[in-house]
Order: sequence, then C-alpha cells, then structure tokens
Amino acid sequence: MLRPAKRPVDAHLPADRRTTHRACEPGSGVLISVLAVEMPSSVVARQPSNRQSISLLTPKQKSEHLTPLRSLRIRCIAVGCLWLLSLCHTADSAEPPRPSLLIGYNEHRTNLPGGRQPNVSSNRAMLVKADGSQRRPLAADLANEPGVSTQFAAWSPDGKTAVIGRGWESLENAKWEEEHKTFRFTPEGWLYDSYLVDVATGKAENVTAVERVSFYNSGLFFWPNDPKKLGFTALIGGNSKPFSMDRDGRNKVDLTKNSNGFAYGFSSSRDGSRISYHENYQIYLADADGSKRVKVQTGQPFNFAPSWSPDGQWLLFVSGEHYNCHPHIVRADGTGLKKLADRAGYRGVTEFLDVPDFHGGSSDTPIWSVDGASVFYTAKVGNNVELFRVTLAGITEQLTKSAEGTLHYHPKPSPDGHWIVYGSKRNGVRNLFLMRLSDRAEHPLTDLPVGHAAMHAYWQPAASPD
Repeated sequence: MLRPAKRPVDAHLPADRRTTHRACEPGSGVLISVLAVEMPSSVVARQPSNRQSISLLTPKQKSEHLTPLRSLRIRCIAVGCLWLLSLCHTADSAEPPRPSLLIGYNEHRTNLPGGRQPNVSSNRAMLVKADGSQRRPLAADLANEPGVSTQFAAWSPDGKTAVIGRGWESLENAKWEEEHKTFRFTPEGWLYDSYLVDVATGKAENVTAVERVSFYNSGLFFWPNDPKKLGFTALIGGNSKPFSMDRDGRNKVDLTKNSNGFAYGFSSSRDGSRISYHENYQIYLADADGSKRVKVQTGQPFNFAPSWSPDGQWLLFVSGEHYNCHPHIVRADGTGLKKLADRAGYRGVTEFLDVPDFHGGSSDTPIWSVDGASVFYTAKVGNNVELFRVTLAGITEQLTKSAEGTLHYHPKPSPDGHWIVYGSKRNGVRNLFLMRLSDRAEHPLTDLPVGHAAMHAYWQPAASPD
C-alpha cells in the first residue's frame, strides 16, 4: 500500500505558500498528497512586492501580473492529479497474492545412465508453497535403501495428510525389464505401498501393509463424504483390482471380485455413492460396493482415466485409439456420450525422461474445472503442446501460446478456481508453473536445472497451517 509522506514535500515553504489536495480512490486504500510547488524566480519577479503595490495597479496590470501565477498553479495541480491517478491505478492493478496453499509434486532425474530404473528410483515427493517458497522433500526417511522412490499422490480433504507412494524394485528385475523392454511385476522384484503422511510432523503410516492383499498397492485416495474410508488399487494374480478399506487399513474389500479383468483408474463420485474405473480399457460405473456395474458403450477400443464431475452428474475420460484419444463425457448413468474436444494429434503422454523409456512416458489426461462447467486439457499446436479449456457445450479456448517447442502437461486448477498449476518442458527442462486464469499471467513455481524434472502437481485442499 502507498502511504502519505510523513513530511510534506513543501514543508520548507511558508504556510501561506502551501496548497494541499487530497484524493482517495474508493476501496483502494490509497491516500496521496498533491502539493503545489514554489514558483520559479522568473514568475516571482513579476509579482508586486506587497499588497499596497497591487492596489495601485490598474485591473489590466493586475491581470498581467497574476495570470502567470494562476496558470502555473493550475498546471501544477493538473500534473499532480495525473500523477495521483497513475499511482492509484498502479495500486489497483497490483498483482493479487497467490493462494496460501502448499503444492505437492514430484522431482526426479532425467538423464542418469543405465536406462529407466536409475532415473525413476530418484523420484522424491516434494512440497512447495504456491509462491515458490519453502520447497522441501516430504517423507524423505521412506527412501532409506537403494532402488527406492517416493511419490506424491494425493491429499486428504482437510489438507493435513498427504498420500505418498513408496516403490522399491530390485536391480536384477530392473535389468531384466530394460533388456526385454517391458514390466515384470513379481513379489521378489517389486514392492509398492501407499502411506498416509502427516504434513506437520512427517509421521508416516503404511495402510496398505495392514492385512496385506498385494505387493503392489497404488492409487490410494480418501473416500469422498466418508472420513473413515479409503480406496486403492491392488495388483493380484497379474490383474489390477479396485479395493476399499477402513482408514486404519483394515477390512479390505475387492470391489470387482467377480471379474478377472485388469481394472485401473479407480475413483469415487464426490458424494461417495458411485465408483468408476476402466477395465481392459473399457469404462465401468457401479455403486460404491461394486454392485450394479454398468459398461459405458463408446464403440472405441481405448477408454482411459475416468473422473467424476464435482456435482456427480458427469464422467470425464479419454476415448479413441491408443495414442489417438480425446476428451469425452458421459452422464452418471452411462448415457449421453459426447466428445468435448480433439487433441489434434497429441498422443496423450508426456515423456518424463531424457533416456530411452520402454514404457513411453506419463499419461496426460484432462481434468475438471472446480465448478464442473469446463474441462482443462492439452493438445498439439504445431510443434507445441498447449493448454486448453473447453466448456461442456464444446466451446474451446486456448490458454497458452508458447515459444516454439514448448510442451505443457498435467494441468490442475486451484481449489478456488482462479489459478492452474501445470508442468512445462522448455529448453529441455521440465518445471512447474502457475497461471492466473483472469489474465493468463504466468509465474514459475520451480527452477530445476538440466537433467532434473518437476511433475505431477497437487493443490492442497485447505490453507496451510502455520
């Protein structure tokens, strides 16, 4: 805020030579003094020496003597007013503060020799404030042996607890995968668990190890509208299955017990009453206990990453061919299929390593706006991947127009809907950025060097405790 000077700039003048005009922009909190300045000597020389000499002048002579003074005073006041308006405008247009929230994300190396595993195992869960300060690792103690990575995956609804994945892969298994260019998930070669980590204390709780059902447990989330319930995905007998469990990790329940398909992309509606997932790349809807399962008929071989709208009335996912799929929505009962936008040749994955990766990158899927009226997604424009927003009516808006070769990925709106955080590869480096949606002003969030990457950002749902 701009404040009045403690000592007026014309304090050296006699009191009768000072003129002060005060103005305050309504609601701006700005109060500025605009002061007339001392007359130049050339003008003062033309003034009569005293009031008696003025009285002896004719009206015409008085006018000739006083006009320059009045004219200069008017000009001074006019200039001062323009200055005042400029300062008031500056104060009014000052950038609003960024949200007072933490952002969870992941950092990893991208160019270490040895292929995929040395770089993936370098991944660490991180926290940073939305203003770019207080960047730090979270649950660093979990990475306590070679071959271990940590991954930020989600927040609790109150923003006090983070979901952290801890993955370990044996060196022997990693070498086999690199040689054969495919994954090999075995209990001897892999262990992946999901932890609940208290952000304030760092205390970590391995809830998927309680009454363990699998050696690979990922996708943990807090069940909406039920603080005592969690959801996750477990790999069992070569198939991925959605599970529910109690908050303490007990009473795990397979929600697709009668199916032998590979189910993934598991999520719950915002009221907690429905679930969705894709099984063998087909979308399914069901009640929270897994019953009344309905397949969404898209007519496409590849359907991926379903997510519920904030009001629970729609489901968003990508549909089409693998590496040629686009944002679609369908009603909560599986009807009303509609293609929202086209990704214009974008394959829907962003490469996160600078060494050969047999897996082909990280999925880059669309996401709902906070109010559910639109969807954020990425699409190809020339050699770039740009950010877009599309309404449910199909009206598309390009949010970024970036330098040649820029690749954006993983957009996420802030809880208040005024900002988005997203990743961007520029000049060979992957960093995170914030954009204020009102004016598209962009701000860097991370500043990593070549050979490092920042990805998968998640907004804290509630304000950070001091």
